[in-house]
Amino acid sequence: MIMYSTPWCGYCSRLKAQFGREGIAFEEVNIEEHPDAAALVEQVNGGNQTVPTIVFADGTALTNPSLAQVKAKLAAV
Repeated sequence: MIMYSTPWCGYCSRLKAQFGREGIAFEEVNIEEHPDAAALVEQVNGGNQTVPTIVFADGTALTNPSLAQVKAKLAAV
């Protein structure tokens, strides 16, 4: 699972902290440092660079999800 984020995003910080408490492993990509990642986020979000965007191993994505949504998706994969 990959979390696309920015350093200044409060929602990203909150979700990262929740993942840490829950022991959920993820890779983080800062879209400000990786233009190709920013383009992927835009593609997933109708042209917007909305973060956090989570992309799962099956290629599906969630935008600004709650911890419960991520856990439900991980349980289904």
